[in-house]
Amino acid sequence: MRFFAALLIFLAACATAPEGPPGGQPEPVPSAPPPTAEPAPPPVSRSENVAVAGLMESARADVAAGKLSTAAASIERALRIEPRNPRLWQELARVRLQQGQHVQAEEVAKRSSSFAGSDNALRAENWRLIAQAREALGDADGARAARESAEKLSLR
Repeated sequence: MRFFAALLIFLAACATAPEGPPGGQPEPVPSAPPPTAEPAPPPVSRSENVAVAGLMESARADVAAGKLSTAAASIERALRIEPRNPRLWQELARVRLQQGQHVQAEEVAKRSSSFAGSDNALRAENWRLIAQAREALGDADGARAARESAEKLSLR
């Protein structure tokens, strides 16, 4: 108990406010430094990679224009920059589905889910893409199972 009392006294002594300059004069306020140049922009974080954003914008424009192979190439370039980005893999799965490459669309959607972690909304959307791919392949039971998996994830 004595130890704690001594510790409290010691800490209280350390916590006192510092005294001002001698003579009671207020401390001079330093003037603001003159502006030299514009501050540097903050570094781009991995999730805000400018190159990836540009490639995705280009890919979406190509999809809208019906240039699916060009869109897929842009997404694949983005994936070389960020190979573990689940949203990029999901976008590629969508393009593959539109291209009629149903088996590849399913595999790419599964890859997206493998990188999605706890993002249940993204994983649910991947299961919906898988359901569409399976349905296009004539696998009604597989499509139904995929939709059920999507629904379970949507409820979480």
